[in-house]
Amino acid sequence: SRPPCSSTDNTDSCSTGESSRESSRCSTPGPDADRADRLREKMRRRIESGDPWFSLEFFPPRTSSGAVNLISRFDRMGFGGPLFIDITWHPAGDPGSDKETSSMMIASTAVNYCGLESILHLTCCNQTKENITAHLSKAKRLGLKNIMALRGDPLGDSWEEEEGGFSYATDLVKHIRCEFDDYFDICVAGYPTGHPEADGYHADLKHLKEKVDAGADFVITQLFFRAETFLSFVKDCRAIGITCPILPGVFPIQGYQSLRQLVKLSKLEVPKEIMEVIEPIKDNDAAIRNYGIQQAVEMCKVLLDSGVVPGLHFFTLNREVATIQVLRQLGLWIEDPRRPLPWAISAHPKRKVEDVRPIFWASRPKSYIYRTQDWDEFPNGRWGNSSSPAFGELNDYYLFYLKSKCSKDALLQMWGEELTSEESVFEVFTNYITAQANLSGHKVMCLPWNDDPLAPETNLLKDELEKVNRRGILTINSQPNINGKPSSDPIVGWGPPGGYVFQKAYLEFFTSSENVTALLKVLRKYEPRVNYHIVNVQGKNLTNAHDMQPNAVTWGIFPGREIIQPTVVDPVSFMYWKDEAFALWIEQWAKLYEEESPSRMIIQYIHDNYYLVNLVDNDFPLDNCLWQVIDDMFDLLDAPPEPLQ
Repeated sequence: SRPPCSSTDNTDSCSTGESSRESSRCSTPGPDADRADRLREKMRRRIESGDPWFSLEFFPPRTSSGAVNLISRFDRMGFGGPLFIDITWHPAGDPGSDKETSSMMIASTAVNYCGLESILHLTCCNQTKENITAHLSKAKRLGLKNIMALRGDPLGDSWEEEEGGFSYATDLVKHIRCEFDDYFDICVAGYPTGHPEADGYHADLKHLKEKVDAGADFVITQLFFRAETFLSFVKDCRAIGITCPILPGVFPIQGYQSLRQLVKLSKLEVPKEIMEVIEPIKDNDAAIRNYGIQQAVEMCKVLLDSGVVPGLHFFTLNREVATIQVLRQLGLWIEDPRRPLPWAISAHPKRKVEDVRPIFWASRPKSYIYRTQDWDEFPNGRWGNSSSPAFGELNDYYLFYLKSKCSKDALLQMWGEELTSEESVFEVFTNYITAQANLSGHKVMCLPWNDDPLAPETNLLKDELEKVNRRGILTINSQPNINGKPSSDPIVGWGPPGGYVFQKAYLEFFTSSENVTALLKVLRKYEPRVNYHIVNVQGKNLTNAHDMQPNAVTWGIFPGREIIQPTVVDPVSFMYWKDEAFALWIEQWAKLYEEESPSRMIIQYIHDNYYLVNLVDNDFPLDNCLWQVIDDMFDLLDAPPEPLQ
């Protein structure tokens, strides 16, 4: 039984290469990738290098909107480099189901769609041996590789033995090892002051050793309030032969009520010196949070300075501000701008060879993962024939990990309570590019195709993007040309240090059929330098791509490695993407408005009549010519008609 989580949904509203500083994000696989990818191996390497880490605990939310917000929080907190996250198991919340609020689905989403190394809690409570085996089989199928084996808290006042089940975490560890051999890395709970139901502190230490001897790989402790409590516990563990990593569970105090609830669940006593500070300010949440941050920082400094603490595990209560502030003050929150690859990597074991994707899903990586989840093989080295492994349909635009993190009201404020013309839509796109407030005073922070503000790389093109969007070139994806920038570059860099990265200029947009007619005339002057692909919602398809072959648009050269080519423009997969790209007009924008309303009809008209265009400038060492292509198109449109002869 290891709470330490309130059952309340506290989610907020909308709002590297190989090195010792490995995080939960996967990296491009190398030799012995299977072994190296294991969490216990990552821990071992960090311990040997003396490089401390942190990890984060979350609990499943109670509502679907809470699930959307939590996944968004995973993305944000993943930037700081946690070694792993873990997801608690609540027997009353149908934790092994396919519900979006279940422990299983939240953990699966963290691994598959957020690319985070994740541990799924699993308890014996109210479960038969068969139930537990089924949950573990499902976890393995979903790509989960780590389990925290717990007895669990009783649903009533006292523990009731389940017929055909387990009453102790030791039995659960043995069962996992028996049924699944060494597939899972297993974590167990430790209690620095002894489990409240144990026959004393030393008896509980013996139980912990039994769990480790049964096959557990590491220990995470229940929370505590004094550093010496944990350090004494570790000393006692080592004295009886427990040699695996022991991680302290750290709880930054964030509020009076959450502290009381946590203490009640964990049956812990808050030290007198802490209560004397908190009681007078119990109604001042900000003051308590500030105190909790400083108390946690001071305690963690003592722990890290002791030399026996390899990493810190934080109980977040699904909040981020206090934990991030503690980590920043400790120097553990490191937002490394260098990415292993230019796109978000899934942590599912079967995708570890994947190192190339079509560029079209650059801003919707979770959708790409969803649509390719049934592929048996993933492209490796260069893009293969994407017509062979068919993309899955995206009929359910409302899967919680694909939803916008903003509410309907927030989207209407950004995209317009009422649209009056196509130009109203142009203005929304332009305001997104400029990050300026619209006429209603609201900043446009996202679009259906981009759920986040502009990436730093896209900001390099900001002036040109603003100009073309104002005239109805509605851009949804772009990248500048890059000729040999260091892989450590904070804006465009990716991959291991010591390398160089390259990009062809790329532009993808929706525009009117009139513009397309002029664009096709202009593009004749730019062949073969510019490749284009133009398609409408009905599938009318215009392209000069040679033999429908993919075109590499991003690549990198690194010491001791072959050239890595992580993004391509692929004509076949573009036809799968266009279905999604057009549907987002309706599913995420038009449906905000009443049927038959003028606003909805405007979006419907754009969906039905505009084209989706992508352009690639193949001469990456030269200045980007795509803006000149667009200028030439407008010059042609603006020119007076030729007189009749």
